[in-house]
Amino acid sequence: MNSPAPKTFAENVPRVIVFTRHPDPGKTKTRMIPALGPVGAANLQAALTRHTLAMAQEYCDQHPCELEVRFTGGDAFKMGDAFGSGRAYRPQSGEDLGARMAHAVADAFAEHATVAVLIGSDCPDITPTILDEAVRALSVHDVVVGPAIDGGYYLIAVRQNQPLLFEDIQWGSDCVLRQTLAQAKQAQLRVHCLQTLSDVDHPQDLVVCRRHPDAFPELP
Repeated sequence: MNSPAPKTFAENVPRVIVFTRHPDPGKTKTRMIPALGPVGAANLQAALTRHTLAMAQEYCDQHPCELEVRFTGGDAFKMGDAFGSGRAYRPQSGEDLGARMAHAVADAFAEHATVAVLIGSDCPDITPTILDEAVRALSVHDVVVGPAIDGGYYLIAVRQNQPLLFEDIQWGSDCVLRQTLAQAKQAQLRVHCLQTLSDVDHPQDLVVCRRHPDAFPELP
């Protein structure tokens, strides 16, 4: 089966890019499997993605903006079935997370986006207001990051292609934010930091989801 025709993006508007994966049981949210089981962990991944997309869509409904989903696992048809057709679904491309994010940012600017805002799907506390702050901050800063409590980040935004920000980073470690800020300093980029939020990676993090019962009604 062929992939859906690629979306033509509007030019000269911000691009919000959600990074996620298809919710295949046993292949996603694996650190949650001891608490939730393979199907429960996959359902959590799906709920997190739906919630993140809802927040991003709400922002884009209020502002000139394009929304794109970069995924791993499955294909664009499966993603559309899981999260709604009519969105721009593109597979992630690259050897590691940094390369995949760098490709997404480069594509956004090649397609004439004014800024690129990348967000993960693991942060239930993200809001349209936070996305708005990120885009507005890029009018006077080069980079915006949303620090995560675990030492990573839930958001990174740039107003120019900055591949250095995604190089020589120990992805998955508690050094990601620190190393990214060091790369920004080396490149003499002005950085704005958003509020620190929690990612949902481990069973103890489910307390964050429980603050949003409408989005996560099936949690035990």
